[in-house]
Amino acid sequence: MFAGLTPEQWTTPSLCDGWSVREVAAHMLAPLETKFSWPGTLRTIIRYRGDLDRYVDEQTREWSRLPTDEIAARLLRLADRRLDVPFVGPFGPMTDTCIHLRDAARPLGLDVNPPPASWRPALDFLVSKVGARAFYPQKRIAGLRLVATDQEWSWGEGDEVRGPSEAITLAVTGRPVALPDLEGPGVDTLGSRITS
Repeated sequence: MFAGLTPEQWTTPSLCDGWSVREVAAHMLAPLETKFSWPGTLRTIIRYRGDLDRYVDEQTREWSRLPTDEIAARLLRLADRRLDVPFVGPFGPMTDTCIHLRDAARPLGLDVNPPPASWRPALDFLVSKVGARAFYPQKRIAGLRLVATDQEWSWGEGDEVRGPSEAITLAVTGRPVALPDLEGPGVDTLGSRITS
């Protein structure tokens, strides 16, 4: 997808606040080019005084200085690299990739979307304690039942939120643009928790 974008598309604002499509692509590239280790991760945590959001933003902006054709070529070359990141394991980067692909594709009106089978491990990871800590405040989905309509997957108890796996994932991780694709008595609750 990234290899075929025009210069205007690269500068389109993504679903990630403050990042264009270019920054999203750079963010997806950064972990593929980074060697992870526990000592290195702990040094980063200390250096940024626990503010990993600031670290990720700075790292992303640094990588986004690369030419766009180089970002796209590196993403393609490293696409099959398996990542096992401290604290979140391999499912953290996999989930991050699914989400950020849509963060870039949705604003561009592109229907580039992982199939439901790829969203399933992302959904399973997101509702785990590790996934919730990494991606959103856990109270966001408390008292809700999430039900995918494009595959057999559900989680939780309470007011139901139904819709495609992609929309559930994006909404749970704080993207209100996905709320119109969802239905059920829990959608308003989820929406209010995203915007509060």
